[in-house]
Amino acid sequence: MCGRFTLKSPDGIKLPGVDRSGIDSLVPRYNIAPSQSVLAIIQRDVHREATFLQWGLIPFWSKEAKGFINARQETIEEKRSFSDSFQRRRCLIPADGFYEWERMGKIAQPYYFQMKNGASFTFAGIWDRWRYDGRSITSCAIITTRANELLAPIHDRMPVILEPESHDLWLDDNSRSAELKSLLLPFPAAEMTSHAVSYDVNHTKTDNENIIRPVEPNLGVTPRLF
Repeated sequence: MCGRFTLKSPDGIKLPGVDRSGIDSLVPRYNIAPSQSVLAIIQRDVHREATFLQWGLIPFWSKEAKGFINARQETIEEKRSFSDSFQRRRCLIPADGFYEWERMGKIAQPYYFQMKNGASFTFAGIWDRWRYDGRSITSCAIITTRANELLAPIHDRMPVILEPESHDLWLDDNSRSAELKSLLLPFPAAEMTSHAVSYDVNHTKTDNENIIRPVEPNLGVTPRLF
């Protein structure tokens, strides 16, 4: 799964054809968490735009404002919560790192994953607009797939990271399901790196550069998740 991620350097986001006025003013984020507002790129007809979506997709038909932060690629076409968005409402979610937790019983050591060169990248996402009883929320989910060789010892899932050359296909309204699903693969482990980080990342209100600094793994402490 993907439950936290970073977007430290908006200047590094390379998204041709997108108005950067809403991007360049962003402040660095080190602990983006579910239910928070996240930057996303969507396409309307032939135009792309940067917008902000609530992380946690609420299907348009739901009567409750309960969202799903992740959607599994293996069942994305079959699950009612995601199938319509997969066919009609896809997005790119910029990031430059993400966290996963190595669990041993009740103990969970957080790790930070990023590109070896520190570059930004984009998650494959889907979005939806929920309206009910006078309320309206536009929200998104990150698609996950099986873990690559770097993540597998820590967690069995990872977010789908799209290569830049796949962005057009992912956003194009005319793309076919088979083409789209061919993109939902584990990102090459050889291009990524990881290290253990502080349990401070478990606190959603903690959002500073200290939490991505490497630490010695410590599985002797049982952290609380917030």
